[in-house]
Amino acid sequence: MPRIIQVSVPSLRVTLSSIFRKQGFNSTDALYLAGTLIDADQRGISSHGTQRMAMYDAKIRHRIIDPHARPGIVRSKGATLLIDAHAAMGQLAMREATNLAIGLAQSHGLGLVTVRNSNHFGTAGQYARKAADSGFIGVVSTNSNPIVAPTHTAVPALGSNPIAVAAGYGSDQLDFDAATSTVSLGKVEVHEKTLSLIDADWAVDAHGDVEHDPVAIMNAIRSKPRRAALTPLGGPGETGGGYKGYGLGLAVELLTGLLGDAPASIDLNGTRISHSILVISPEAYGGSDALAARVSQLAKRLRSLPSSDGHPVLFPGDKERAALAQNHDTVPIDEVTYKQVRDIAWGLDIDEPQIVRIDDGDSAIATGNGKTDDTPHETTNIGETTSTTAHANTPIIAQTSR
Repeated sequence: MPRIIQVSVPSLRVTLSSIFRKQGFNSTDALYLAGTLIDADQRGISSHGTQRMAMYDAKIRHRIIDPHARPGIVRSKGATLLIDAHAAMGQLAMREATNLAIGLAQSHGLGLVTVRNSNHFGTAGQYARKAADSGFIGVVSTNSNPIVAPTHTAVPALGSNPIAVAAGYGSDQLDFDAATSTVSLGKVEVHEKTLSLIDADWAVDAHGDVEHDPVAIMNAIRSKPRRAALTPLGGPGETGGGYKGYGLGLAVELLTGLLGDAPASIDLNGTRISHSILVISPEAYGGSDALAARVSQLAKRLRSLPSSDGHPVLFPGDKERAALAQNHDTVPIDEVTYKQVRDIAWGLDIDEPQIVRIDDGDSAIATGNGKTDDTPHETTNIGETTSTTAHANTPIIAQTSR
């Protein structure tokens, strides 16, 4: 089974930002992009952290993502804006959209900004938290490539279409971020990389039967046409409420592609993704501090409820804050992802991230100079997913110099 590599955060930041810089992003944007991925890893959201680098690298090399693109305003009306990202990195388009939405909320009491012609934007929660940290309520969503089967079909037609909501401050901040599919595709990719069977109804095959093997799921998803799909939140069919996840996914389609006069998920193929952010000012409701106090009071009351199964009641964001505190200096990255990042870095004459330790209990780490004879990683589907098996058996070399 692939091992988990503990990587130095400062070293990872240098490697990732250097990669983005070599790929054409300016220094400020490169550092920002690296920070968004590391933040996800530190918060325990490995599906949207460094493991996304292979996908981004493929899309940049195939000119799906334009490192030089600058988002621009298409139309504005009152407290609403429509932005064209012009194929920019999603994080950069949403950084601009978030700042604009906050400005609109300051002037109008709320601001709604929709982005079209964009790319994968990382975690939705980072933009909602930005609004909350500034004293507002943030509501964020994005559509994505068709990967989710609506209720009563096995055909992928919706994106994972996450919704994020944030309000309040500090350790009691409400920080909710979840796909409207049962899980995001990135979680299946992580299971594939770590060769871990899935013990829940995350995906169905072309016949609508639940599949638990992540390798089989990803192989079927990478095929053209796709022969597998994620289930909507609640699972397949109606028994577990899957129709609710289907409906929530459609709500995201409304606020993103449909509102922005852009493709819905069913028509996407790795490009022209849409996002939206709604920022609400609490000034008419007592102000930011009063709202934060009410959020904090609710958080404390919910956490104090008696457990029915031995696990404490948590408030949205508690797990991520705990992980962030634990992963301050190092972040865990699966071995396959580490090798992918190493190969990308070496291809650009950049040093790989520094390994602090390998968490398998009994393996030593070889040290030395010079690259191994690994074959460069290959992309099997630049629309959304990348191959993760090319280096499953190649050695990791912790190097001090090359």
